[in-house]
Amino acid sequence: MSGSGAAALTADGRGLRVAVVAAWWHEAVMQGLLDGARRGLAGAGVTDVVVVRVPGAFELPVAAARLAPGVDAVVALGVVIRGGTPHFGYVCAGATNALTDVSVRTGVPVGFGLLTCDDEAQALDRAGLPGSHEDKGHEAATAAVATAATLAALGGA
Repeated sequence: MSGSGAAALTADGRGLRVAVVAAWWHEAVMQGLLDGARRGLAGAGVTDVVVVRVPGAFELPVAAARLAPGVDAVVALGVVIRGGTPHFGYVCAGATNALTDVSVRTGVPVGFGLLTCDDEAQALDRAGLPGSHEDKGHEAATAAVATAATLAALGGA
């Protein structure tokens, strides 16, 4: 299982403002990811949450870049399922690299909840749905909040 070895993160997100950017593609998977992110944020005490929906994974970075200056953290959620063309590789690499750029350029943590799966079964197993083995939306939200809290503790360092 891909989640083995993951840290058991806890985060205090009270007082933080968090944006969740979620793609529309693959509705059932996305609903699970979005619900998991909401659970993770609520569990961390985050009450100031804005949710923005975009068409697909490739649109996540531009929305994250627009939102980042006004929030303490961004959670990016999407899913790309491998098909029979090189499209999968281009979308996954483009979205991943651009989300990394948003985080580094703005100094705002971006929780990475972009599933890159070989098939729909893998995506469903990671979506935090009943019967799923992993909850990647929750993990991405918790990682973003934990990083934002760490950066806040660092102050202007």
